[in-house]
Amino acid sequence: MVHVYNCHPFASQHIVPTEQEPGLVCCGGGALFVVSAGGCKIEAYQMQEDQCPLICRFSTMGTVHSILHSQVGDYLVTIEEKNNATYLRAYTNWRYQAAEKTRVGVRLLGHFLRGSSLRGAPKEQMEIIEIPLFEPPLCMACCPLTGDLLVGCAKSLVVFSLKRQALTEQLAMLDFERVLVLHIPGWRPSQVAFCAGYIALQTELEVLVVKLQQLEKTCLSPEEQSELPVDIMAAAGLVEDDVKKEPLSPHEPDDFLVFPKHLELLGDDAKDCGVFVSLELAGMETEAKNKMGITYVLYRRFAPDFFQGCSVEETCLHSLQLHLIKTDNQDGASDTSMSESFCMFCFFSLPNAGYMYSLKNTVEFISAYQYPEKAHQAVLCDQFLYVITRNALQCFSVRCSAVAARAEDPYIDTTMKACPPFTMEVCGLRIQLFIGLKSLCHDGNHIVLLTAADVESKEETDRAARKTIESKEHKALTGIFLAVGIEPSTNPALESFLSKSFLSRKTSITSKPKEPNDSGHGWNLYVINTVSTLQLYREMVEYSKRYEQTNPLSQNCVHLLSEAHLLLRAALLSLSDSESADRVQLQEAFQENCAQLGDCFSRLDKRDFHLALPYYKMSGLTVTEVIQRNVAMNCSTGAEYGKGFLFFLKHSLYEETMEELSEETANTVLDIFSKAEPGQLPHVVSSSFMMKASPACVLAHLEQLEACGAPSVTLTLCKAAQALRLEDLQLYEQQMDRHAEMLQVYGFIEEPKLLVLGRGKAVVPTQLAQHLHDTQDGLLVAAVVALHENSKVKLEEADLFFQGLCKDFVDTQSSPQLLVDFWEALLVASSHEAIIHELLFRLTSVYIDRITRRDSSGIKALKTADDLINSCSHYGLLFPWVSILTPTHFNITHDHQEDLQKLQSLLCGPTLDVSSILPLLEQLPGTDNADLSIHVLCATKLGQHESSIERLLDCCPQAIIPYANHELQNDKLALWWRKLFPELCERTQVSSGENMILLAALKETLVVVAMELNPLEFLDLLPDDGTAHFFLPHLLECSQRNLHT
Repeated sequence: MVHVYNCHPFASQHIVPTEQEPGLVCCGGGALFVVSAGGCKIEAYQMQEDQCPLICRFSTMGTVHSILHSQVGDYLVTIEEKNNATYLRAYTNWRYQAAEKTRVGVRLLGHFLRGSSLRGAPKEQMEIIEIPLFEPPLCMACCPLTGDLLVGCAKSLVVFSLKRQALTEQLAMLDFERVLVLHIPGWRPSQVAFCAGYIALQTELEVLVVKLQQLEKTCLSPEEQSELPVDIMAAAGLVEDDVKKEPLSPHEPDDFLVFPKHLELLGDDAKDCGVFVSLELAGMETEAKNKMGITYVLYRRFAPDFFQGCSVEETCLHSLQLHLIKTDNQDGASDTSMSESFCMFCFFSLPNAGYMYSLKNTVEFISAYQYPEKAHQAVLCDQFLYVITRNALQCFSVRCSAVAARAEDPYIDTTMKACPPFTMEVCGLRIQLFIGLKSLCHDGNHIVLLTAADVESKEETDRAARKTIESKEHKALTGIFLAVGIEPSTNPALESFLSKSFLSRKTSITSKPKEPNDSGHGWNLYVINTVSTLQLYREMVEYSKRYEQTNPLSQNCVHLLSEAHLLLRAALLSLSDSESADRVQLQEAFQENCAQLGDCFSRLDKRDFHLALPYYKMSGLTVTEVIQRNVAMNCSTGAEYGKGFLFFLKHSLYEETMEELSEETANTVLDIFSKAEPGQLPHVVSSSFMMKASPACVLAHLEQLEACGAPSVTLTLCKAAQALRLEDLQLYEQQMDRHAEMLQVYGFIEEPKLLVLGRGKAVVPTQLAQHLHDTQDGLLVAAVVALHENSKVKLEEADLFFQGLCKDFVDTQSSPQLLVDFWEALLVASSHEAIIHELLFRLTSVYIDRITRRDSSGIKALKTADDLINSCSHYGLLFPWVSILTPTHFNITHDHQEDLQKLQSLLCGPTLDVSSILPLLEQLPGTDNADLSIHVLCATKLGQHESSIERLLDCCPQAIIPYANHELQNDKLALWWRKLFPELCERTQVSSGENMILLAALKETLVVVAMELNPLEFLDLLPDDGTAHFFLPHLLECSQRNLHT
């Protein structure tokens, strides 16, 4: 379905003052080129000026059958005929003819590049370049990015690369080099298109699009490509005839043709189309030859069909076009980068319908255009599709900018940005009547139309003759049925049968057409100026208001504003950086359009209402302005607030991306939600942007909500928060006492903004959080731990939250006690490996810092060391030897005793990685037993038992036996006699046996050694200093044990 509106995209028109009847026209670079009806003269006109003044005129070397202009290189290329031979020629530097410089140079392709024939100073002259071909040219196309030329022949396509050679600073010469030949057996193209490596070609009923690309793998050589097995060619349907034909059944008469069915193959599937394309490379480096290949992109085949105003015989494709649209606005980019920053589209048309595909990345069907009558020609541009029929110029909308927007911006189709879908139905903006339209071309803001009134073409004459024959056939067949007693009018099937044409393509019309009378014919060549984008946009807005006044929920209003949106997007994409003034105006109109679309979607209650959010975001309006617009609409219509507006409002409040609302606006928001979605009130009033709302008004709305249903924990907490704002502590305590602390934690999980406002580095504690810090810090810590575990806040945000709460009470050099309490509680609750290791490092750092500084904040921790040992697996029971080093009555303050025990417990636990905290140990000098216990615990966990034994013997020998009993087990058992026994013997001898602690330790060690070693091994350990009598009892015990075993 095509929506039809009556906009005015055409501003003005004027007639080109040609002296002779135009035969062919084309345009480009601001110039209009007219080939006279005789075909041997070209006139160039300036379209940018009023009345289209003549630039120059020059003669061609033959009768021109086709003409094309290339923007890159500013050259013309023609297919000409002379003496029954067809030639391909390029006309370069044609503008020199404007100065009546009659000198014209004629040369062959490549002649100038191989060796200049010019002698003396370079000459300013037009050049005609003869481009030789092996086959007669049928059609041609120029690449708008590079100026390269593609020529279609009967069995092949030839690619010529545009070359430029500068002669002076002002003068340059152009030439072409044949670089590639694509052999396509069985295809005789009627039209070709060439752009950014994409090649499109069409026959009467088929379209094929391929892409040239550089391949890493070696491609087949031309010889290998041409020597394909016959069976492969047969399977692909490749025959040597120019036209592919299906084999006729022996029962089928020769008067009928068999057509294949409709077929569409996109992307990788297109390689199965049965069309074989082989490459022949020429004029390229050997290295590049091994890297060139083709990729099949699109194949579409149509079957002839009946439709109004066109018979089967007239069903053929026309207006093939490849079209680029920019996805960024960078000027001066290289060809490679430009091709990557463009979206590619392919358009082709039947007489009754046009088809557009997107080719970049994923090949997709974009739009179908149903014409109200037979179309002769169509031209696709960035913003519109122009179509001419016999007596009308039609303007349709296109979806190029919708595809380009999604390719350019990954945020499209999210809550951040939106764009109308490319699947949206197209619309006809204007049908402008003309008489006898024959040709159409487009350049910039100009449309060129060639009309020829009262000219009865051969095609129309053939159709009239065919209708006469069909009428005779109809009468004859009707008579046959009546003769056998069958009335065709009583049988619908027979009526349908008799209504069809029985003519085939082989039927010839022998009646001689009427010769036209030249004296009565009229023709005109029009240049139509299109209106500016802003003017057309404003008209479309005014047009949409008519639908809005009739029905505010009209889809036609949304559709027309969406068309205006795509129109503005296309204009913004087509602007260069130098047109900054136009860009500002277009951007303002674009934001205005986004606001209008936001208004439309905000009123909707069904599909697509969610689009109000991204369109309002793109409009640049503040939330206050959006609220005012919707409140005004609601007051004028008396309807309820739309689901789209409520969706926008909720997201704006929850995402915390809006400005703080004034008291009046905040109270308006409360009224809106009280009427539309009262269940959202607890979440709405908790938003940081509602802080200026009257607390009494908020409390009234909450009490009204509570009266309507069962009270929830979140609702009760919201009422408590408002009571604090009113400084009503009695009401606050009353609300807080209604639920247990565990249920209140669940309430905070449901609405985190009761405690925490903002995200990232902008975290701010609420008034309720500050009050809980003063009165119920345990509940506060438990709530924030629950928020973290439910992914409501991140660890860094929780740190900022507690630092903000405690900023007036703690030394800036140390972590607040409440933050440390949070870390300890989170370590108990968390199961995330990364979080656990981070918390262990932070807590270890805090404990070491407090032990080192020995200053007390006077704030008691929520959990003692015993509490953590009993509740958290990461805290281990203190080893016996640790308790000997630092007993409970150790000479440090109680706070630091707790920190020391927590640190010792972490080191006694199974989780802490000691290697990660080694740099922190440098803060501990090791001058007392507290430091000693930490150093020995770390060294032991690192496997440094021998050094630990030495340190304990040096500083606290009474702990050595408990240490050895606990640590020197299993694989470390040998250290009893290899390290501990020799050390004790040596130190006891030095002290002359007077150190009773060492002597007792030596005796305990001898008991273990006697149990583990045999007598000979025991004897080897004994010192030879005359103290054997001391060891004899232990040696005797060892011998007796060994005898028993």
